[in-house]
Amino acid sequence: MNEPLTDFSRPAHRAAFQEAIRQVRGSLGKSYPFLIGNQRISGRRTLWRENPSHRKERVGQITLGDSSHAEMALTQCEETASLWARVPIAERARILQRAADLLKERRFELAAWEVLEVGKPWVEADADVVEAIDSLRYYAEEMLRWTEETRIGQVPGERNLYRREPLGPGVVISPWNFPLAIPAGMTGAALVTGNTLVLKPAEQSSIVDFHLVELLLKAGIPPGVVNLLHGLGPEVGDALVRSPRVRWIAFTGSKEVGLRIIERSAVTPPGQGWVKRVIAEMGGKNAIIVDRDADLDEAVLGVAASAFGYQGQKCSACSRVILLKEIERRFLERLIETARSLPVGPAEEPGTVIGPMVDQEALSRVRRYIELGKKEGGLAFEGDVPDRLDGYFAGPAIFTGVSPRARIAQEEIFGPVLATLRASSFDEAIEIANGVPYALTGGVYSRSPAHIEQAKERFRAGNLYINRKITGAVVGRQPFGGLGLSGAGQKAGGPDTLLQFLQGRTITENTLRHGIE
Repeated sequence: MNEPLTDFSRPAHRAAFQEAIRQVRGSLGKSYPFLIGNQRISGRRTLWRENPSHRKERVGQITLGDSSHAEMALTQCEETASLWARVPIAERARILQRAADLLKERRFELAAWEVLEVGKPWVEADADVVEAIDSLRYYAEEMLRWTEETRIGQVPGERNLYRREPLGPGVVISPWNFPLAIPAGMTGAALVTGNTLVLKPAEQSSIVDFHLVELLLKAGIPPGVVNLLHGLGPEVGDALVRSPRVRWIAFTGSKEVGLRIIERSAVTPPGQGWVKRVIAEMGGKNAIIVDRDADLDEAVLGVAASAFGYQGQKCSACSRVILLKEIERRFLERLIETARSLPVGPAEEPGTVIGPMVDQEALSRVRRYIELGKKEGGLAFEGDVPDRLDGYFAGPAIFTGVSPRARIAQEEIFGPVLATLRASSFDEAIEIANGVPYALTGGVYSRSPAHIEQAKERFRAGNLYINRKITGAVVGRQPFGGLGLSGAGQKAGGPDTLLQFLQGRTITENTLRHGIE
């Protein structure tokens, strides 16, 4: 059963979360080392993480690694690989369940860290911790359904066995926008299947992931089985990807970085006795179609939540809304008023819906796309940012009259920028929706059974949602992952996820022995 979200309408829950933020704020400014084997390694190369809502507030200082630290971490993975692979499935699953319990015990504290380190508003931070809990429990339960060895295809005189074995040492490269859910999911799936790994988090969320790895170790993962290595992508990430000691890579991030990882992993240097397996989730340019007979009240709320939740900093976010021409004007009037009503403010304030971008680079990118959008369409609305704010804030922006080939309708922006496009028919709407290289999430608001069936058949999206928002996939209910250039590998949070971290062996024995040697 999935962990329920927190009901922040209850005063006791609000008070508890505010207290968690207060306590975490009292712990700011500390230094965070690597966690490699039994060692906590600090160094002279460091990076300060600042609160995106308040530029002058320092959250903590992380030690930055290099290629030598990558080799050190991979040595730990190799030294513990055979030991961890021999741990019974039931024991590995028990440890993951224990980690989920620890996450639940600390859920408000960990969500508070997300509020302060990556600027997630309350509801978004709570949902991320819940997804992490669900992922660990789900993969533990899924693993218990399997056995290490299965008898298959039995015939007289022959015994056939099928074994699933871990791949071996690997690398998890996780993003900052879901700082617990995604690394917990990828790491948990790899660990419960018997693999060892190095977790290389995004620089923006390294403190949250430090707490995750400490929690996994406390739950019973042996030191050296999971190792944490902070560092810059072009240095540490590239060294890990290129290493011939790595057998698999699980990555979530941009298409550009994902494709580069796939390309570099395809090279098999001398001394590497395997082909690396790459599991990659690489973003989206997601569309929602609003049909002429749609319930516009539901559609407006769903589009606003999908486009502007966590400031649009989700790979699943809606960045295109395709409107049938008959309802375009009425829908836009309501959407603009809804966007106008969304409070912009610091992530720690309970009423905030639109918090900060994660850093200056993200804010600058959004501002560049807003300026581009003014040339490619009409700026129908741009939310105001209160003068009192001193973080990386951008209000929601809505553009109208956008061509399907415009850059703001083709490129992933990763911010609260929404392009609206007009379609004269439902067929044309699906054609527009499919006219991008991504195919991650998509949505349709319609009362027409025929159009809904048409969308199910023709709308190319790894996760297609009908008459609801397109963000917020739940583990075990909506396995998540894309088609096209949105992903390579099986869906996360589904029945096929664990297979990616395993390899099969078939053993056939002739049982009709003729003589003894």
